[in-house]
Amino acid sequence: MWTFVVCAVLACALQQVSAATTTQESDPKFWIENGKRMLEEKSKQPLRTNKAKNVILFMGDGMSLTTLTAARIYKGQLQNTSGESEHLSFEQFPFTGISKTYCVDNQVADSACSATAYLCGVKANKGTIGVTSKVKKGDCPSSVLEEHRVTSIMQWAQWAGKATGIVTTTRVTHSSPAGSYSQIAHREWESDVDMMKISKGTTNITQCEDIAKQLITREPGRNFKVIMGGGRDKLMKQGVNSTGIRSDEDLVISWKNDKRTRFSDKISKYVTTRDELAKTDMTQTDFVLGLFHRDHMDYRLKSNVETQPTLQEMTRNAIQLLQKEPNGYVLFVEGGLIDMAHHNTWARIALDETLELSKAVANAVAMTSEDDTLIVVTSDHAHTMTMAGYPKRNANILGLSGTMAMDNMTYTTLSYANGPKQSFVNDSTSCHRVNVTNEDIINKVDFLYPSLVDLLDETHGGDDVMVFARGPMSHLFTGNYEQNQIPLGMAMAAGISTNFPTTDSTSGAISPFNFSGQTILAVLLLALVGILQARL
Repeated sequence: MWTFVVCAVLACALQQVSAATTTQESDPKFWIENGKRMLEEKSKQPLRTNKAKNVILFMGDGMSLTTLTAARIYKGQLQNTSGESEHLSFEQFPFTGISKTYCVDNQVADSACSATAYLCGVKANKGTIGVTSKVKKGDCPSSVLEEHRVTSIMQWAQWAGKATGIVTTTRVTHSSPAGSYSQIAHREWESDVDMMKISKGTTNITQCEDIAKQLITREPGRNFKVIMGGGRDKLMKQGVNSTGIRSDEDLVISWKNDKRTRFSDKISKYVTTRDELAKTDMTQTDFVLGLFHRDHMDYRLKSNVETQPTLQEMTRNAIQLLQKEPNGYVLFVEGGLIDMAHHNTWARIALDETLELSKAVANAVAMTSEDDTLIVVTSDHAHTMTMAGYPKRNANILGLSGTMAMDNMTYTTLSYANGPKQSFVNDSTSCHRVNVTNEDIINKVDFLYPSLVDLLDETHGGDDVMVFARGPMSHLFTGNYEQNQIPLGMAMAAGISTNFPTTDSTSGAISPFNFSGQTILAVLLLALVGILQARL
């Protein structure tokens, strides 16, 4: 009963919005004046060519262009406004570009090879992290060769004396965050037990360390000031009253011991709940390890808001801790559950998780200055969700298209090329499409949206993905370019080197990107070319 009332009220509100919008948009002056106003603002947009003190990379895992479009409509409709003309927070950034996501060996990327690209500046093979394409997935001996390993922007930042940290809604050992600190031949080798189970004797794993161990015991992970996300079981040892799966050591205890040994004069905190996080004074804390779930964190729409912090809350706390750093910081923030919802064809949850990322970005914008902080928002890869049909303006983005197919049945506006929902059935008379009008599309949070090809899980898409940037040198991120340019652009903006520190014989300073004279001119010319190409 109440569900019907809520839906009726929402429908009525959207009709009123539609009527008001139609009246306004019927006047040609509305479009001309709005267009001129936006162009006037763009013409006055300054190019900030100073060095960035801080860098924040936000990554929406699987956040395709269609996801952005549908999410902004979803956002507007939640607020009873015209969603089509709504904006996500980062869509208002002054500079945008498009990134090519393919792996060296795959047209369609996974989160491992793409993380190596946008965090390490090198494209690699599917399923591998922090290594070159000379390392095949699962080849441990090849991955330990120094010439086959690459370093991430977190390592570069630490060499330059900056603080670093990671925040994610997935396991902290999952592919995307692992790209910031790990060098491994198989993305699923997250613990020592995982390595033994997955390798099945096909490779010599004695030379390799699992991802969790690399995070806690090796550079750059052991130096992270902030680690927040899920995946507690990958770090904890098996035992009585423990949900951990490790057989060798408890890495949470190792983290605590390491901070006491190496930083005895610093304050470190280990937290596992939202309340513990809220009670931690980040202005008086130097290191924080926050593991808020045994596995991946829960979707916001399914989470216990009393015990699990939001991405926005984790991001805010991370910035509060890091902004004390005199030399600045580099922070990686991932909205990782967008991808997982898409794999289940849970479109509503994917859109909601995209809004969670948008809130976190808005919070970061409010807490930082555009004069000294570069913020980049992007995705690692796309998904197969499409927005199709001819739904009327202000039609519920989660609902039906409003038009009939050749089988005299309607279809949803959002659907997937492949996925776990069985969209066709065989009965005594024929094989036909499932009638979605018989299903509770609007109110079921985890409604499985239809897909053409039946698979256990929906796959990634090979589309290019968007890049949004604001702050110093943000114009570097315009145009269409390879995904591996992203960390190189961030390093250039911050004036940090991608190479191991070397000292100048006269000054003793670490050699950064050269920002003098001809380099600045070359950068500005490249940016201008990118802008002109975008306008053609």
